[in-house]
Amino acid sequence: MTEPSKVIHIRNVGHEISENDLLQLVQPFGPVNKLVMLRAKNQALLQMHDLPSAVNVLQYYSNVQPSVRGRNVYIQFSSHQELTTADQNSQGRRGDQDSQPNRILLVTIHHMLYPITVEVLHQVFSPHGFVEKIVTFQKSAGFQALIQYQSRQSALQARTALQGRNIYDGCCQLDIQFSNLNELQVNYNNERSRDFTNPSLPTEQRGRSSQSGYGDAGGLYALQPGARVAFAQVSISQPTMGNAAAIAAAFGGGLPPGISGTNDRCTILVTNLNPDKIDEDKLFNLFSIYGNIIRIKLLRNKPDHALVQMGDGFQAELAVHFLKGAILFGKRMEVNFSKYPNITPSPDTHEYAGSSLNRFNNNAVKNYRYCCAPTKMIHVSALPQDIAEDEIVTHLEEHGTIVNSKIFEVNGKKQALVLFENEEQATEALVCKHASTIDRSVIRISFSQLQSI
Repeated sequence: MTEPSKVIHIRNVGHEISENDLLQLVQPFGPVNKLVMLRAKNQALLQMHDLPSAVNVLQYYSNVQPSVRGRNVYIQFSSHQELTTADQNSQGRRGDQDSQPNRILLVTIHHMLYPITVEVLHQVFSPHGFVEKIVTFQKSAGFQALIQYQSRQSALQARTALQGRNIYDGCCQLDIQFSNLNELQVNYNNERSRDFTNPSLPTEQRGRSSQSGYGDAGGLYALQPGARVAFAQVSISQPTMGNAAAIAAAFGGGLPPGISGTNDRCTILVTNLNPDKIDEDKLFNLFSIYGNIIRIKLLRNKPDHALVQMGDGFQAELAVHFLKGAILFGKRMEVNFSKYPNITPSPDTHEYAGSSLNRFNNNAVKNYRYCCAPTKMIHVSALPQDIAEDEIVTHLEEHGTIVNSKIFEVNGKKQALVLFENEEQATEALVCKHASTIDRSVIRISFSQLQSI
């Protein structure tokens, strides 16, 4: 048997498992000093701060089978007593990329059953920071893309959040590494490349490769003979000075990356819902995070479709931006602007315009600052003053595995943070338990942007 060590060896680490997933597995037992992902071997090495912490990890998981994103992982002491630079570099170039993050990501799409466009990639990656440039190409490894962020921190956050995830249900899996390039060169804004910092670039004539240095994806999804694609110049109209100032102030001086603040469409079409579990109130609980809700209508002839009318176009843009692709009741939602300007009142339409549960009736500036995509952590407020932590856990645990929780007090009012195993479980807890009652108190739930408790 290997003697105890501060270094823990973890096996069966699939590509869907991120560094952050492994950290959450062991951080309850103590600080982690180093983490090395051995992607080629589906393994990882993780160094705890001290030996007792590592021993506690092994003792705990000797009786409990650790599972990450539905996959059983296997933990043992490593033969290493310390992780060194040589250990991290022993993986070769790929491991070296893992340990040296930069702002450009190399993305490989596995199991690609549907076309992946620049627009799709931008929708997937822009929630994690401002995407400056995207270049797509075809190599022997398959369909790939280079994605350049404005900052290295955004690239690191995107890789942590998206590594191993599927763009569509059951396919188009993301394998993300750090590129060794310093700057992407984009000559054309078209279906294969885009420079979001320079919308005036020309579109390329069909048949020429705009990115010969990276590869050519032009033939992957060939156009039908005679087909013609027109590329409109990208231009963002500016909001009025009053609206722009108010919106910027709400977000502490600037809009989140990917938000224009210029949208004027208030109605959202939500598709790929789970018709057996969804209802209007659950949709209200989720979409009201991003603005006041006027009315919601489930489409009876299409049970997995719904229309949601927000208070204004900016709130609708926030909802579309942050909820596109979110998973709810086992389904990845598609969230887009509707062609209808509003929802016509009818007997099967639920009205929420006068609801006291709308979150933006008071202190809208504070609520805008809390807008984000679904996270694993939820924030629970308006709790009874004498509530115990186990009461909160009991109230929420039917919706998933609760990893950690904490009660605290702000201005004399009890609040709590609850960390679930994944975003889907936290989202389900929010849509089902926001505005529910604990000991005659109507609790409020939102997503928290904190990473740990």
